[in-house]
Amino acid sequence: MRKIVYDVAVTVDNFISHEDGSVDGLVMQGEHAADYVERLKGYDTVVMGRRTYEWGYPFGLVPGKRAYPHMAHYIFSKTLRFGEGAEVEVVDRDEIAALKRLKEGDGTDIYLCGGGAFAGFLLDNDLIDQLVLKVNPIVFGHGVRLFGGSTRKVELALLGATSYANGVSLLRYDVKRGSAA
Repeated sequence: MRKIVYDVAVTVDNFISHEDGSVDGLVMQGEHAADYVERLKGYDTVVMGRRTYEWGYPFGLVPGKRAYPHMAHYIFSKTLRFGEGAEVEVVDRDEIAALKRLKEGDGTDIYLCGGGAFAGFLLDNDLIDQLVLKVNPIVFGHGVRLFGGSTRKVELALLGATSYANGVSLLRYDVKRGSAA
């Protein structure tokens, strides 16, 4: 079965962005960024929420097109619509069933791109299998939380940790099933 992997940059205080969605202050260059680009090659499917998808528009993403050319895209949104010729699929109902079908399908692990509210929904529904956290050496104080408003407790098993010279730490965890912290 395929795993859903939440591979995301985060601050020390667990924010993935500022409240306005900007990521000013996160370290964008360095060996950890090159490792992230290499990891992306291992995913053939990406899932994300509407706000994460639309975040790419100011950077040149054309609505309805793929943000990651080699991946099948599933955007989870009740309001987003694209016309004929869209390269992405919008999932607007039966989200849990759709995610379970993706996990049961053929292919590589599934990249959970974000955002926080969507990741919280997946965590609450026991659908995240792995976390890959690029912990940045900064405190935002407030912003978009790693898991949105989720208060679910889960145990994690550390798979590996890497420290980079620029202060970023990469932490990789499996989500333990059937247990709560």
